[in-house]
Amino acid sequence: MNTLITLLKQKSLIIAVAESCTGGNLSALLTSQSGSSVYFDRGFITYSNQAKIDMLGVKSTTLNKFGAVSEQVALEMVRGVIQNSPADIGVAITGIAGPAGGTKNKPVGTVCFGFCISNECTTTIQCFDGNRHGVVEQGVAFAVNALEKQLSDNKLDLECLLV
Repeated sequence: MNTLITLLKQKSLIIAVAESCTGGNLSALLTSQSGSSVYFDRGFITYSNQAKIDMLGVKSTTLNKFGAVSEQVALEMVRGVIQNSPADIGVAITGIAGPAGGTKNKPVGTVCFGFCISNECTTTIQCFDGNRHGVVEQGVAFAVNALEKQLSDNKLDLECLLV
């Protein structure tokens, strides 16, 4: 985490996030250090589908067609972050933390991420093991690690996100 904060400060970048299954844990981590307002603008906690629609402009047709836990929704969420903030970097997280809610196609631990850096956006999907707390922690850690890699490489590369 300190690496991400250092990179954000060095590059004078502002980050904003949208969280569903992580319920604000990424925002809490990003703001855990004094002076975080230098690099953190805002966090949207959009747990319900209606919140995703109201706050981020996610289309109800996208939610109905693909479900809230999908790369399509993660992409619309992160684009909504960028459109509704002055941030240079946007992150969106939506998933199934469990213990209920999983299906055969989307088991508990399925988490979709959207990343936008300098208006270049991408998505990825990961499946984490463990209980609800573990899935949330792993989701936050994945987002932090992916951003650290991206900012170190100065590019948004989907292959880099697949750790």
